[in-house]
Amino acid sequence: MHQRIIKIFVFFNVLVLLNSCETNTVYSDYQQLDNGIWQADDTIHFNFSEVETLEKYHMYLNVRNDNDFAYSNLFLITELNYPNGEIVSDTLEYEMALPDGTWLGKGFGSIKESKLWYRENIVFPDSGVYKLKILHAMRQNGNVEGISNLKGITDIGVEITKSTK
Repeated sequence: MHQRIIKIFVFFNVLVLLNSCETNTVYSDYQQLDNGIWQADDTIHFNFSEVETLEKYHMYLNVRNDNDFAYSNLFLITELNYPNGEIVSDTLEYEMALPDGTWLGKGFGSIKESKLWYRENIVFPDSGVYKLKILHAMRQNGNVEGISNLKGITDIGVEITKSTK
């Protein structure tokens, strides 16, 4: 009887472990920024082809920041290049902190990670390599010139998951 309980317990734990390994993530990658500084002319590049042409996906931009990031919002410019030559550009604004300065990202210590919506239920209609370019568009209030050395962004990532809808 005692061995049977142990076998059932082991079987249940293996089943839980296998189910927890299932994920809808089809692509995930990060680019680390030198010394936590994002240069104005430093475009982050991601290339992916792991998508099926009939599926719907969600795309996220993952941003890791530390306490050197002195802003409550983050402005980004993205350019998604399709294999057929189509280019879709966006200017995006993301809230990174509450008005009291509390970071919205998750994590312990000084590094916080924010998972930011980029595209919802996107279909990649063509086979081939898709290219995503990301650059920051941060400016000081009242200045036309952009911030040349944006401090406090340590990593930029992209995550693509299968839509469950």
